[in-house]
Amino acid sequence: MSYYDVDAILTESQKLPCTFQLDVPGLGYLDGSPGETITAGTKIELPLWLGTMLAVANSNNPSQSALVTLDFPAPLQTRVINALEADPKSVDIRAQAPHYYALGSKILELFEDDQIVEVLLKTFRQRAAEIADHAHNPRGALGEGQEFLRGLDEMERQLFKAAHEGPKAVRQWLIDMKRIS
Repeated sequence: MSYYDVDAILTESQKLPCTFQLDVPGLGYLDGSPGETITAGTKIELPLWLGTMLAVANSNNPSQSALVTLDFPAPLQTRVINALEADPKSVDIRAQAPHYYALGSKILELFEDDQIVEVLLKTFRQRAAEIADHAHNPRGALGEGQEFLRGLDEMERQLFKAAHEGPKAVRQWLIDMKRIS
């Protein structure tokens, strides 16, 4: 994560379900009860950066169990993955997570799940083709494509912008080159 990258900061702040494996005195403020002990088995949604830090806190000592175990966040659970497998273009990815693909990438650094990798790759490919179509066809973006475009995550929005502005920049470059020669 880059210190100044706002997108990376927002991705790392996405909530992640964590289950405490040990009793932790004084950490109750994470659960809304300041000063109390978090008991083993307590499930709390923590920001990705904090959950990851707590999960690896005891990793240098193999005799101790991990402080917390991590679960997949809601945007990457079975229900959403199945919907993406069925029809990637029908899922409002932005409603799942504004930085959906970045979140997926971060989670897949922690968990090895080839099925999710394949689904995310297939989803991005199919949606990228649709995004390019909308970027080059303004009528589609203004008409029936508005709902699809509202559901783009930040990476897809950047792709749309690049696909929309790219041909204009090439035309301008050609005009400038004709003036020079």
